[in-house]
Amino acid sequence: MNFRTKVGFEKLSDDWKITFNDTLLLLGSCFSDSVGQQMQNVALNAVLNPFGTLYNPCSIAAAINRLMDGNEFLEEEIFEYEGLYHSFMHHSRFSNISVKGILQEINSSFIQAREQLKSARFLIVTFGTSWVYRLLKNGNIVANCHKLPEKNFIRNRLSVNEIVDVFDNVFFRLRKYNPNLRVIFTVSPIRHFRDGAHGNQLSKSTLLLAIDELCSKHTNTCYFPAYEIILDELRDYRFFAEDMVHPSSVAVQYVWKCFSEMFFDDKTRSYFPRIEKVKKAFLHKPFNNQIETYEKFMQNINLQKEALEIELGIKIS
Repeated sequence: MNFRTKVGFEKLSDDWKITFNDTLLLLGSCFSDSVGQQMQNVALNAVLNPFGTLYNPCSIAAAINRLMDGNEFLEEEIFEYEGLYHSFMHHSRFSNISVKGILQEINSSFIQAREQLKSARFLIVTFGTSWVYRLLKNGNIVANCHKLPEKNFIRNRLSVNEIVDVFDNVFFRLRKYNPNLRVIFTVSPIRHFRDGAHGNQLSKSTLLLAIDELCSKHTNTCYFPAYEIILDELRDYRFFAEDMVHPSSVAVQYVWKCFSEMFFDDKTRSYFPRIEKVKKAFLHKPFNNQIETYEKFMQNINLQKEALEIELGIKIS
């Protein structure tokens, strides 16, 4: 007997398989950080959320367009609120006590991501919500409100057509910027309950419908069902964190397992435990790093690391 709903995966051709030689860029909801961190744990060349967490499709599209334009951020794009300097295109993790500090950090991240997008074989985009905040003074959609009073914004929900239109333009530009790029869409299973359970479902449904249309219109795109895995297959509060909204670490590991089965071949996956073992060993903090047993332990780990680097042709940091 089967006591749970099993979410199936799309059967993909071999050219969709991710290898250790591929570069990846992840943009979007904090769920991108969770899965992206798993990628970095197994030594994949992945850059995660260079603008910080981005929730809505328009802000993600704006970030991709900015990377293709190559225009670094300027002082006039930074504003001060309650003693910190912020950017409306970035998450608050970039906020800083000085203009120089925030510009240095966001532009360093920007330069790295710009180069990654140019050479990337895979772009992974995670939509979080179809609700957006527009600045009242100019109508621009912001990626983060940075706790400014609501009177500064107009809030509305994007339509399917609005999302499709903005990403049609992104794909038109991406085909010229990086013709070999493949885009993996997913929807964050993290629920936004400001508008209630029904409002959250309307928001997520809008995202799902928009992705479905985009994947039907554009080649080199596909959908990974992270949303369905968490809410339909796991479907139990033991797979959520204490806030009952974010997936637990166990749930993230399961989604990573599903993602791995869909996008990595058996040989690539076989290296994951060995790489994780080596990387965890380097994080080990001994009571005394001068003792002979620890020195022998580290010599053995370094030999394992060097062997993996030779086999895979990569650097493990």
